[in-house]
Amino acid sequence: MPNEYPAGSFEEVPSSLAPPALLEDLTGAGVAFDTSTEGRADHGRDWWPLSIPVVAKGHVPQWPGVVVRPTSSDDVRRVLQVASKHHVAVTAQGGRSSVVGGAVAPEGAIALDMTGLNRVLDIDTVSGTVSVEAGVFGPDLERAVSESGWTVGHFPQSFELATVGGWIACRGAGQYSNRYGKIEDIVRGLSVVLASGETVELGGRAPRQAVGPDLVQLFVGSEGTLGVITRATLVMHRVPKSERRAAYGFANFDEGLDACRRVMQRDARPAVLRLYDEIESKRSFDVERCALIVLDEGDSYLVEATMRIVAEECAAASVLDSNLVAKWLEHRNDVGALAPLWERGYVVDTIEVAGTWASLPAMRRAVIDALGHMTGITVASVHQSHAYLDGACLYFTFAARPEDDVSGFYRRAWECVTEEVLRHGGALSHHHGVGRNRARFVPEALGSAFSVLRDLKKLLDPDSIMNPGVLGLGGAPW
Repeated sequence: MPNEYPAGSFEEVPSSLAPPALLEDLTGAGVAFDTSTEGRADHGRDWWPLSIPVVAKGHVPQWPGVVVRPTSSDDVRRVLQVASKHHVAVTAQGGRSSVVGGAVAPEGAIALDMTGLNRVLDIDTVSGTVSVEAGVFGPDLERAVSESGWTVGHFPQSFELATVGGWIACRGAGQYSNRYGKIEDIVRGLSVVLASGETVELGGRAPRQAVGPDLVQLFVGSEGTLGVITRATLVMHRVPKSERRAAYGFANFDEGLDACRRVMQRDARPAVLRLYDEIESKRSFDVERCALIVLDEGDSYLVEATMRIVAEECAAASVLDSNLVAKWLEHRNDVGALAPLWERGYVVDTIEVAGTWASLPAMRRAVIDALGHMTGITVASVHQSHAYLDGACLYFTFAARPEDDVSGFYRRAWECVTEEVLRHGGALSHHHGVGRNRARFVPEALGSAFSVLRDLKKLLDPDSIMNPGVLGLGGAPW
């Protein structure tokens, strides 16, 4: 995992080790567990940027009481029965690539390492679906299905680090989601273990059904607060045989945003349609205009039609070198500069949100202006990363080097952005999820619907042992 703890002893090791009675019951349940200092420390953090500087100093943000490593759904069932008996919190963890603190186990909790559930169970090449355990990593899934000529098409920036269960639990998006959909569009069925240890099977019978509410979607995005996802059925696509690339330059961001809207509303779905403001265009592509990069793949007839529509809607823009797409592909998952900046005292993060086409221009201006008025901000920029018929995702970046109170500055920056997003009717998150970082905003973001979510939590997890504090449920938010 990136940003490993430094060699040598940890800054402190608290007495939050799981009690002997709990460990005895885990032994009786026949599930492997780890109480070592190194194992607990490693599972006491995820990739939340706020934790980077403290991890670099050997400080553990949260010490779980024990790391448990199930290898089957039945193992998970027994672990949750033990946890319920002892009223101990459980945080399901995959690759722990969350950037909002969603995979951080509370002090003394069970860190449930799901990566032992790592089997691709079945590939149905007639229906075009794959059944897979929740701990399978993205590259392993793609290798398995590609051997049969298929792809799931889900390629988040955390592709190398994240698991299928994490994708689903956080309602993630891949970088080619315009073509393949977000994970909620890809998932067809789930197996979920509830806090009581009961296992429920959801969906998986057909592409669509009208048998009451869609209970699969109840657990998509639940971030481990309602149950533990152990298996999923996902829809696949044929490995694409054709690919086209293009790049365009716009005089300003709003013009490029409107071109993206027109492309999508003509029912074109280029796999990649990413627009960058002037700051990010200069930094990433050495371009003085707002760069739009476009990539599509699939059947040659569809790709040709899609790229023709893109060209027509970008006719007023300048044509840029299509090699900009290759440059993006080469660096799209590189976050190597992040840890050194945080360790040197900089506060750097990204905030992805979503809104309708009608709201996005004003929302963008309001967020950038609000960040710009914060004392110490050195960079406030934005790009559009995922687009739909009715709106898109905006991905803001900010950087600063406060003289003191790094955590407080970080918190204020998030509050600054979130206030403007919600004021303009936008969605709190598009694909990173809520975790602990955004938990305090959920009641406002959901409004009157938050009481429904809270009541569901009480029904499915009456003792609030499932990832408490995340989604603003079952514990105090950060």
